[in-house]
Amino acid sequence: MVQEYKLFIGGEFKDSSTGEVFEDINPATLESVAMIQVAGAEDVDRAVEAAESGFRIWSRVPAPRRAEVLFRAARILQERKEELAVLMTEEMGKILPETRGDVQEAIDITNYAAGEGRRMFGETTPSELKDKFCMTVLRPIGIVGVITPWNFPIAIPAWKIMPALIAGNAIVFKPASDTPLLALKVIEVLIEAGLPPGVINLVTGPGGTVGKAIVQHPRINAISFTGSLDTGKWIMEECSKTMKRVSLELGGKNPVIVMDDADLELALEGVLWGAFGTTGQRCTATSRLILHEKVKDEFIKRLLAKVKALRLGNGLLPETDIGPLISKAQLEKTEKYVSIGKEEGATLLTGGNRIDPGLPGYFFEPTVFTDVRPEMRIAQEEIFGPVLGILTVSDLEEAIEVANNSKYGLSSAIYTGNIGNAFKAIERIEAGITYINAPTIGAEVHLPFGGVKGTGNGFREAGTDAIREFSEVKAVYIDYSGRLQKAQIDSPE
Repeated sequence: MVQEYKLFIGGEFKDSSTGEVFEDINPATLESVAMIQVAGAEDVDRAVEAAESGFRIWSRVPAPRRAEVLFRAARILQERKEELAVLMTEEMGKILPETRGDVQEAIDITNYAAGEGRRMFGETTPSELKDKFCMTVLRPIGIVGVITPWNFPIAIPAWKIMPALIAGNAIVFKPASDTPLLALKVIEVLIEAGLPPGVINLVTGPGGTVGKAIVQHPRINAISFTGSLDTGKWIMEECSKTMKRVSLELGGKNPVIVMDDADLELALEGVLWGAFGTTGQRCTATSRLILHEKVKDEFIKRLLAKVKALRLGNGLLPETDIGPLISKAQLEKTEKYVSIGKEEGATLLTGGNRIDPGLPGYFFEPTVFTDVRPEMRIAQEEIFGPVLGILTVSDLEEAIEVANNSKYGLSSAIYTGNIGNAFKAIERIEAGITYINAPTIGAEVHLPFGGVKGTGNGFREAGTDAIREFSEVKAVYIDYSGRLQKAQIDSPE
């Protein structure tokens, strides 16, 4: 029997108000993993009420004490790492080494956020007046709505939830409907770690109803969202009506530049991993390969040999290199973009088809196009599948120009043996992240993560910026002169 899972509100698992459920499907086998209850607007209201009660308690707990809960959560995640990784492969599809990395990333950010519980630094600064002290302190925002995608079903929720918790906030959490079971497991870990009732609440269901109710709820003070650019724009518009804090991470069209002085074998491994790791379903995935004309033919020859050797299948098997796409919709979207690439005049070098590796799931061949022009849709629009487009350039100047020809600006990379090329790329590529001689994927939790242009709205996740994403900065003035002092008016004696 497939288990049915309830909502989590006010410290208890509760039935939804709708009485509806949806099926959580293994994308490799199309077997049912779980049945999940569908929340309604009434359930979001209940979650907000619970969060208000939880916030009153949690926000008054000293940050180092809050950290103790997170440290315990990190230890529990570590103990259950393999169990959670296996479940993630079954629910989301990516191969076991990657799901282990997903869980490890959650462990890392949980430990990191807990460590910030004894820092959370403000600033002290001199006053312009005598006998007066000035400083800033960080205060929690209140109730935060967290809406996460399916491609990193533990890591991305942890990137948002753990910093929000250490900052003293309460949370209403809606995970992606393709991977809700992993979100429930995160809730179980936090309960076991000792998080008080109401501090985190889970409501599952479609973004069009549950997500909308969270975004528009008048008593939710901030929204943290990772997903599509169009949805992000809608969230910004809605949140502007009530001046609600909103932080967005909206994807990318990430370039790798390979110069004529690059270590081609190193670049080859990086491109292969960046383009086809997680079946291309990463916001940081390498989707544009910008090759110097002098190395183009040799690099493509080596790349095609590697791509054709990749093995598709069940991510639980050690011989599998690439798992399925997450859903039928994502499979059809990838297939559509292959057709678009052909119609636009790009040359299909390999792949481009659905494939049956002995399983009924959503498998698609690793796909490589060449003769791609910067203005083509396959060079401009996020596909979120195993499709790599190759563009050719004659020098670094043109390479950077092509790299910047995108509405996104998340991750970027350059392979070069010339330190001058490397620093020019760092200075001039329009992206929140630039890797030198490494692929576009591989962010670490103690550095800020996010992008420019259409990728986001200025906030960064991870690193110390993560705490500020979920905090308000308060300026504090302490006048111990015993008399009225007027800043900018009184002259120093």
